[in-house]
Amino acid sequence: MRKMMLVLAAFVVVCALLTGCAAGQPSAAGKTESAQAKGGVLEVKVLDVGQGDAILIRTADEVIFIDTGDVDEHPKLEAALKKENIKTVDKLIITHPHADHLGGASVIFKNCEVKAVYDNGEPTTTKLYRDYLKTIKAKGIPYKALVDGDVLDFGGGVSFRVLGPTAQMVKEGGKKNGKPNLNINSIVGRLEYGDFTMLFTGDAEKETEKAVLSHHSAAEIKSLVLKAPHHGSKTSSTTAFLKAAAPEAVAISCGAGNEYGHPHKEVLERYKKFNIKVYRTDQGGTIAVISDGKTYNVKEEK
Repeated sequence: MRKMMLVLAAFVVVCALLTGCAAGQPSAAGKTESAQAKGGVLEVKVLDVGQGDAILIRTADEVIFIDTGDVDEHPKLEAALKKENIKTVDKLIITHPHADHLGGASVIFKNCEVKAVYDNGEPTTTKLYRDYLKTIKAKGIPYKALVDGDVLDFGGGVSFRVLGPTAQMVKEGGKKNGKPNLNINSIVGRLEYGDFTMLFTGDAEKETEKAVLSHHSAAEIKSLVLKAPHHGSKTSSTTAFLKAAAPEAVAISCGAGNEYGHPHKEVLERYKKFNIKVYRTDQGGTIAVISDGKTYNVKEEK
């Protein structure tokens, strides 16, 4: 009997060791089981900050902000930071230096430890932009300008692939009808997590979309969810771009009764033509996109 008990105990130990080793073996998808578990849930929140963009992304490992809203919406951003209990921002990405995207950066710097800052590398002369650069330098925060081809690791199996602007576009400076336009070189990037994809566009305009289409195939652009370019303005969301992106849902960040009339009627009609489900911060509040890398759902947090 004692001999049988020893044999049984040895068998249990061997099984435990084999199970422990198997947990780290590649799955059919080429990822380890532990890595898949670590990935967990991806959460993207297009925050309701009025007429501007501020997008919070949480992965298993990192907290990321893409844009920060406008200067006059600081209270809304501060409330969001408190509600979400954000103390550290691993990556702050500014798509372009207009105030309604850069304006809340000072709130992020004041309330959070920011580990890295990225933007499109196109300067402007505003005090807001100058103060932003001074803060980065004073705090010694690592900084990088993103261009087409760059890939950021958001942790937890989530990556951000930059589709524009190209280095040449930034060098030449964004121009529309021969005049400077900071929207043109907005960062366009595709978030990838397993089977889930979401396209971020800043204030991309027709010229931006055309450049992205000329440098990338539809397969590289196609995304399940689209953050509407330029708050749903008629200056973007062209038929060719929507055809390539082929989103199932679009998130529009805009302020109620804004002076620009965003989102424009013709753009909403275009989204409808492509059977794209529309979510708007001016109507439903913060738009939360949740994914486990296989499926996703969108909800409004009014």
